[in-house]
Amino acid sequence: MSETGPQDQPDDALVDLLIKQVTEGLSPAEQRALDALDSSSVTEASQEFERAAAAISLAGAGPLQAPPPALLARLEAQATSYAAAHPAAVVPLTVARPRRSRGSLGWFAAAACLVLAVIGWMRSPPAPLPPTTQVIRETPIAPPAPVEPPTPAEARTALLGAPTALKLALGATKDPAAAGVTGDVVWDPVTQKGFLHFAGLKSNDPSVMQYQIWIFDGERDKRYPIDGGVFDVPANATDIVIPIRAAVLVHKPAAFAVTAEKPGGVVVSDRAHVIVLGAAG
Repeated sequence: MSETGPQDQPDDALVDLLIKQVTEGLSPAEQRALDALDSSSVTEASQEFERAAAAISLAGAGPLQAPPPALLARLEAQATSYAAAHPAAVVPLTVARPRRSRGSLGWFAAAACLVLAVIGWMRSPPAPLPPTTQVIRETPIAPPAPVEPPTPAEARTALLGAPTALKLALGATKDPAAAGVTGDVVWDPVTQKGFLHFAGLKSNDPSVMQYQIWIFDGERDKRYPIDGGVFDVPANATDIVIPIRAAVLVHKPAAFAVTAEKPGGVVVSDRAHVIVLGAAG
């Protein structure tokens, strides 16, 4: 590299601008200041920076992280050309940028400062990104509305639609408690479910008396009808539906009856107070 006079050397302002141009980028004002300088000096100084980078790379800088593609292409091209023409230029370089000095070698050492800074930048691991918290917003799913069980009246209506259901009318007896009572029974032998429907049945005091349902099975002794459960009639109730709860399997329902019994019911009724009775067929 030939030595040139002081007038050919870039001043501190140009060096600072060129360093910042490569490492940080220039502000609009700084770019205008660089553009205002002598273009030949800027071009020559830029080439020196690039040659210095190539020289250090050829001197054994080691594997680097990938620099910007454009800079890498320029460095590789000029490094090959410059190393072939100036083998002595790859000697160890000063790491501190000197003040203006005579000769291209001093300027070359100054340019090395920039290259070392760039290498340090390329070797530094990238700063970790700040941790981020992923917020997953789930659309709230409303719990299913509770399913209310059907009322006895609703269940009776549904059972009436069953093709195997049997419906019988219930007739009042001569017992005083049966006066004005009407009703019917629906029974399904397949599901063993059934309901009594009454109108006009008098309310009762559960501590004194309860109503009890009886099912006469055609395949059992008629002296021992099947217990269908006990029930009460609330005060002022004019129309009620009572589920039948057979204690055992009903094979062939022949008749249904309701008696008035002591609280809790009985195992075998004396049938002293039969309120209603309905027979099949």
